Amino acid sequence: MTDPRSARVRSVRSLTGRSARSRHGRFLAEGPQAVREAVAAHAAGPAPVVLELYATEEAAQRHPDVVGSALEHGVRTWTVTDAVLDAMTDTVTPQGLVAVCPTRSATLEDVLAARPRLVALLDRVRDPGNAGTVLRAADAAGADAVVLTTGSVDVFNPKCVRSTAGSLFHLPVVTGVPLADAVRALQGAGSAVLAADGSGALDLDDLADAAVTGAPAPVDLRAPTAWLFGNEAAGLDDTGREAADAVVRVPLHGRAESLNLATAAVVCLYASARAQRRGR
Repeated sequence: MTDPRSARVRSVRSLTGRSARSRHGRFLAEGPQAVREAVAAHAAGPAPVVLELYATEEAAQRHPDVVGSALEHGVRTWTVTDAVLDAMTDTVTPQGLVAVCPTRSATLEDVLAARPRLVALLDRVRDPGNAGTVLRAADAAGADAVVLTTGSVDVFNPKCVRSTAGSLFHLPVVTGVPLADAVRALQGAGSAVLAADGSGALDLDDLADAAVTGAPAPVDLRAPTAWLFGNEAAGLDDTGREAADAVVRVPLHGRAESLNLATAAVVCLYASARAQRRGR
């Protein structure tokens, strides 16, 4: 493909906007890392994960495993010029590969049926970079799912997809669930819902120590847990704090006033992951 103004290029480019993603049920995965993980998930089947793949000649030569696997598993694949790829994306410096993927979200019912032990629950998180980073951290910590409540960012936003670095294709992501419904369902399935908040009465270090020593504690980090994280600017509202089983603070041992959302999520998720591994 050589014409940056062609109808196909315009159609792909439109998926950088939320309305087109919603209308067509498709989104873009850009760059070698995200596309590689998307193609790997597609190859693992059975549901299609990649519908179309666009690669510059240089990128196809640099990543023959990705392009070869896509072709082998029936993905419609085009070689495009740099100008065409630039016109397809909103990235300042695209890296030669773009995949068009279906916007399939998991359901909370399916997630709970699998008896999750660790879940990240994001309430009204608006920044796509933050949401994507938390999703990546949840994947790295071995979480079983990520749930985004109503009012949160579109997880298929190109910046969010890039921030996940491919983790979007590794674990179930549930979107658009009212907070009260999500908390109630998780608790009903046996998960303790722990709200991460700087005003929490419980100290994460104390809970982590108790999980190692077996000392009595108000919350057992070895048990199935859903961590609840609030909006970047406003944090958790009263509804979230009151619905949770406990409110936990990450201790600040230095002079920093607070931790940002993504950093706090990493600390909390890894504390639970470590405790759960030791408790098996």
